[in-house]
Amino acid sequence: MKGSFVSFWRKSIAAAKLAVLTHLEYRLNFFIDGYFQPAITTMVEIALWYGIWHQGGFDSLNGFGLDSYLSYALWATFVARVTANWQYEFMMMEDVVSGKLNAILLRPFSFYSFYLSQFLGYKITVLAGTISVPLVASVFFGLPAHLERLPLVFLLLIFYLLFVHTLSFFLACFSFYMTRAHSLTVGKNIVLWVLAGELFPLDLIPEPFAKWAILSPFSSGAYIPVAYITGRIEVHAVYQAFLSISVSLVVISIFAALIWSQGVKRYSGTGA
Repeated sequence: MKGSFVSFWRKSIAAAKLAVLTHLEYRLNFFIDGYFQPAITTMVEIALWYGIWHQGGFDSLNGFGLDSYLSYALWATFVARVTANWQYEFMMMEDVVSGKLNAILLRPFSFYSFYLSQFLGYKITVLAGTISVPLVASVFFGLPAHLERLPLVFLLLIFYLLFVHTLSFFLACFSFYMTRAHSLTVGKNIVLWVLAGELFPLDLIPEPFAKWAILSPFSSGAYIPVAYITGRIEVHAVYQAFLSISVSLVVISIFAALIWSQGVKRYSGTGA
């Protein structure tokens, strides 16, 4: 048992290193993905909040001042950049469609675990670097941010990445049955863009929709970690998010395992 775990751990680390080295080989792409794009999005959202605030003549909105919304916009775009997944989802779909899955199935490492290790390796690298931007900016501009809460936020984000990858694996399994399963990824990303709370804090949605959105596992993609850092919510909401992700992860894993097993049985690749 111990030997099997050590072997699995070594394979996972090797796959994670492969992903990190591959992305760092193209440093400009890494810089644009982790820093430039979320920075541009942040500036646009901050400008929008300034415009909304001054045109509306607000003193506060939903109990929070302008500095709270500026801090939320700053953190949300960078956090959402970490939790987004489309690249590895496309890669998994392409492996099924192109026939490369034949070769991957022969490896002593499962298809799911192989891409999970790469996904986590790359995303943890991005997380370690890109989060420094809102952290430094919050301190420099004096925006509300409880930096002592970052360790629990990091743990939540990593757990959410496990859920997101499993969801991506589930959608990738539809490539066994659809020729254009990539459209599912596009639809999923649009839904997550709204339900994660990247665009605006989910507590601004009218009730009871706000409560449902916050209770969903998708809110951990931006709203829950950012709201916790900026002081909009307390720790009990984070614990609730862990529970929501856990339940959703179990459900998605069951469906993913079923559709994968049936898909592999009927699979006939033309590559490899």
